[in-house]
Amino acid sequence: MDTLGKVALVTGAARRVGRAIALELARAGCDVAVHYRRSADAAAEVAEEVRRLGRRVCLVSGDLGDAATPERLVEEVAAALGGLGILVNNASVFDAAKFDDWSDSHWEQIFRVNLFAPAMAARAAARFMRRGGGGRIVNLTDILAERPIKGFAAYCASKAALISLTRSLARELAPDITVNAISPGIAVFPDDYDVELREKLTKRVPLGRPGTPEEVAAAVRFLVTSGDYITGTVLTLDGGRSIVP
Repeated sequence: MDTLGKVALVTGAARRVGRAIALELARAGCDVAVHYRRSADAAAEVAEEVRRLGRRVCLVSGDLGDAATPERLVEEVAAALGGLGILVNNASVFDAAKFDDWSDSHWEQIFRVNLFAPAMAARAAARFMRRGGGGRIVNLTDILAERPIKGFAAYCASKAALISLTRSLARELAPDITVNAISPGIAVFPDDYDVELREKLTKRVPLGRPGTPEEVAAAVRFLVTSGDYITGTVLTLDGGRSIVP
C-alpha cells in the first residue's frame, strides 16, 4: 500500500506501544488519528509530534468499553481527516483477577475492550476503506493468547479470541482489505513490574532482552506498507519466547 496521505486510526495511541505506532505511521506518510481514553495530555503530545513530522492529525477520545464508541470514533476520524484507510486496534485492558474473584463485570469489560471494540471498529472502518479502494487492519494480540498465565484468564482468553477474529475478518473483508495481527511478547513492561520480575521474565527470552514499542511499530508499518499478499496472519514478535517450554 502506498501510505502517503492515507488516514490511520490507532487506538490507545497516547502512550507506550500505541504512541510508537502512531509516530511510525506518520513517518510512513500517514495522517494519524490519535485515540485516547484518559491520557489527554500525552495524546496531545503525540499529536504535536505527528504535526512536526508534517502530517495531519486529529485527537479522538472515548471508552472502548462503551458499545457505541468504536463506530463513533471511526465516523469522527473520517469526518475530520476525509476517510480512513488503516485501523490499528492497539488499545486493551490488562487486568488481573484470581479465580475465586471472577465476576461478570470483569469478564465483560475485558472482552468489550479487547474483542468487541476491535470487531465493531473493523465493521465501521471497512465501509470507508472500501470507498477508498482498500485498506489495512492490524490487531495487537499477545503471546499469552496461547501461553496463558494464572490470574489473567479473561485477558488471555480475549486475546485468543482476537486471533480468531483476525482470521475471520481476513476472510470476510478480502480481497480489498487485509487483516493481520501482531503478537508481542515483552514489548514494554507494565509500570508495576519490579526489577526482579523484569529480570526473571527477560531470562526466558532466547534473544536475551525485552522487545521495544518501536519494534512493534516497525512490524505494523511492514504489514501496512508491504503486506499486499499477507492476510489472516499472526506475526509473533517475542524474541523467541514462544519456543521455550
